[in-house]
Amino acid sequence: MPQVSMTVNGRKVTGEVEGRTLLVEFLREGLRLTGTHVGCDTAQCGACVVHLNGNSIKSCNIFALEADGAEVTTIEGIAGKDGALSVVQAAFQTHHGLQCGFCTPGMVMTATALLKENANPTEAEIREYLEGNICRCTGYHNIVKAIQAAAVELASTRVAAE
Repeated sequence: MPQVSMTVNGRKVTGEVEGRTLLVEFLREGLRLTGTHVGCDTAQCGACVVHLNGNSIKSCNIFALEADGAEVTTIEGIAGKDGALSVVQAAFQTHHGLQCGFCTPGMVMTATALLKENANPTEAEIREYLEGNICRCTGYHNIVKAIQAAAVELASTRVAAE
């Protein structure tokens, strides 16, 4: 079987995979990083979003071998080294941006990517960016509020750092 090597959440990993092994399967089954969820297996729901070389992707839509040599960040990798929640994770918790929690990892990863690209998105821009993520519980209202709050928090952190 072919070998795949990548850096996942800052740690070098290597494993044997079949050619048809999806990245989400490698992460969940091979590395036991079960925060990345499998919802639809057709890249429709967004529950499996991770960052690949800094870009937000659906990990059910890419083979693990395609990520060979890449830098992958999962939901487990955006928290602090001490386990403290990231600003986006904390905002989802504070503003009740989740109910059942199934879509939450993908939503948080997508929101994190959005706020890297656009530090001050409008409500319409947030809703458009979330278009590839499905939540069946919240109606998106609190998810959008959480992302807006995270944007404000990140902006104040940037200002304080300057």
